Amino acid sequence: MTSTSTATASIGDYGLLSDRHSAALVGRDGGVDWLCFPRFDSPSVFGALLDPGAGRWSLRPAGPAQSTREYLPGTMVLRTAFTTPAGTLEVTDALALGPGEGPHRLGAGAPHLLIRSAACSAGEVELAVEYCPRPEYGLVVPVLRPEDGGLRARGGPAALALSCPVPLTVTDNGTAHGTITLRAGQSLHFALQWAPLAAPRPRLLGQEKIAHRLAETITGWRAWSDGHRGYDGPWAELVRHSGRVLQALSYQPSGALLAAATTSLPEEVGGERNWDYRYTWVRDAALAMDALWVAACPDEAEEFFTFMADAAATASPGAQLQIMYGIGGEHDLTERELPHLRGWRGSRPVRVGNGAWRQHQLDVYGELLATAARFADRLPAADPALRAFLIRLADTAAASWHQPDHGIWEICGESRHYLHSKLMCWVALDRALHLAGRLGADDHHRRIWRQARDRIRTAIETKGFHEQTGAFTQSFGSARLDASALVLPISGFLPASDPRVLATLEQIAARLTDRHGLVRRYLTGPGADGLPGEEGSFLLCTFWLAQAQALAGRTAAARTTFEAAAACANDLGLLSEQAHPATGEALGNFPQAFSHIGLVNAAWAIHQAEQTASEAAPA
Repeated sequence: MTSTSTATASIGDYGLLSDRHSAALVGRDGGVDWLCFPRFDSPSVFGALLDPGAGRWSLRPAGPAQSTREYLPGTMVLRTAFTTPAGTLEVTDALALGPGEGPHRLGAGAPHLLIRSAACSAGEVELAVEYCPRPEYGLVVPVLRPEDGGLRARGGPAALALSCPVPLTVTDNGTAHGTITLRAGQSLHFALQWAPLAAPRPRLLGQEKIAHRLAETITGWRAWSDGHRGYDGPWAELVRHSGRVLQALSYQPSGALLAAATTSLPEEVGGERNWDYRYTWVRDAALAMDALWVAACPDEAEEFFTFMADAAATASPGAQLQIMYGIGGEHDLTERELPHLRGWRGSRPVRVGNGAWRQHQLDVYGELLATAARFADRLPAADPALRAFLIRLADTAAASWHQPDHGIWEICGESRHYLHSKLMCWVALDRALHLAGRLGADDHHRRIWRQARDRIRTAIETKGFHEQTGAFTQSFGSARLDASALVLPISGFLPASDPRVLATLEQIAARLTDRHGLVRRYLTGPGADGLPGEEGSFLLCTFWLAQAQALAGRTAAARTTFEAAAACANDLGLLSEQAHPATGEALGNFPQAFSHIGLVNAAWAIHQAEQTASEAAPA
C-alpha cells in the first residue's frame, strides 16, 4: 500500500502502541503522529494527528515506497515493511514494557520509552529520519541539543532524550533530520525516553540496550497472550486480538479501561462532534466485564472493577454517581478547547477534558451493579464500605429512576425519559436483589428495590413500546428509533423471542442500518441531539444487533451483521468508534474500546447460540 502523509491519512491508517501507561499512533508512512507521556491523557509530545505543526517522528525510506504492516504474533509490537525499487526496509515499533513482572503486571515497570528499530532485509535502502518534538499539544518548540549518541530536547515540563545512531542536522525551528544507507542484514535501533524535569535526566541508550528493551517487550506481550487463550469459538483470533487491544487500552497503575487512545477524532469530517475519550466511562464497565471474561482476562476484569468501585465510592448519601472518571480516579474532567490546533482534516474544535462528566445519566447505576454481579462470590468478604456503597447505588436507582436524564449517548438539550436509562435502573435493582444476601441488605431495602423494579417494568412495557413505530423507541412517547433498545434482550429484561423485541430488531435492521449493514445509534437531524451535523454508523450498535440476533436464535443473520462490523477493522485488526455510512471510512476516536468490547461479546453470543442449536438438533 502506498504510504500517506499526515494531511490525508485516514484514521484507519494508524497502528496502536501501548505500554499500559501511554499510547502512540504510527502511520503507514512510518510517522509517529500521536504520543502522550507519561499517561494516556497527558499532553502530546507528537500531535501531527491533529495538526501538522504539532510534532512527529518519521522513520522511513528517503524515496517512494510501498508499505505493508502487521503486529508481531501475540504482541502489540508493530512491524512495517517498506518496499522500494532498491530494497526492503523493516521498521519495528514498540512502547517498552520494562522488565517482566509476570503477565498480570504487564507494563508495571514501563520506562516511558518509545523504541524504533530499522533493518534492511533485502537490497539497500536510504533511511530518512525526521524528529520534530512539540510538547504540550504543539505549544512548545523545544531547543534540540546534539550529544554523542543522540539529541536532548529542552523546553516544556519534561526532558526528552533521543538515542539515535544516525548523525542529525538540527534546524533553527526545532527539527532534526538525517539519512543513512542500510544494506541487507544491517539494522539500527532508536529510542525516545521521557522524564519529568524533577527527575534525573533520561539516559541516551546504546544499541544493545535498546535491542534488549525491544526483546523484553515482545516477550512480555507474548507471555500475556499465552496466558489468555481461553476462548476457542468462531473468530477466535479476532477475539484474542481484541483482548490484547483492551489490555493495551488499560492503565496499569489503576486498572482503568479508557474509551480510546485519542481526543477529537471526529464523528463527521470537518464537523464539531469531537470529544476527548481518554477517560473511563462507568457504562463501559458491565460490557467490559463480559468481554474480559470471554477473552480470558479475569484478573484484568477484577482490576477494572476495583478501580471503578474505588473511583466512584463516596460516603455522601445524596451524591450522584458520575458517568465517567479520569484513569487515575479523578472526578474533575473540565473540558477546554485548543484553538491553536487545526484538527484532523480541519475538524474543529480540538478538545481536552470532557464536559459530559457533569451530566446526569441514570444508566450508570445499572452498569456498576451489573459489574458487581460478576464478582458476587467475592462480595461477602469485601470491604463493608464497598457493600454499603453498592446498597446506596441501588437505593439511588430506586429513588431516581422516574427522573428524566441525558441518556446513554450524552445528548445535549433538555432531559428526557430515555428507555435505556429506565432499563438500566431496572438492571440495577434486579442485580441488587440477586446480590442482596451477599451485600447484607435488610428486608426494608429488598422491599423498596422489588417495588421499584416492578414499577420500572410496567413503565417500560406500557410507555416504551411505540405502537405506530412498531418498536421500543428512544424515549417514552417518542417515535424515534434508537439502537440502545437492543440492550433489552442483552440485559435479560425481555427474552429475545418476545414479539416486541423481534419487531424492534426488524425495525432497527430496516431503518437504522446503512448499505454496508452497519447500525446508526439514531437518525440525526433537527431535534435529534442538540448538535449540528451528522455522524457515522456506530460499530458497537452493529455488534449489539448481532448479539441480539444470536439471542433470538437468528444465527445466520447474526453472522452477517457481525461480519459487516468486523470488516471495518483496519489491516491491524483495530476498530474505530464509527464508520462513514457511504464510504465505510473510519471515524471517531481510535482505537475504540467499546467497539472491541462489542466484537468479543457478539462473537461469544453467536458461539453460544450455535452450540445450543447444535445440541438441540436431532442426531
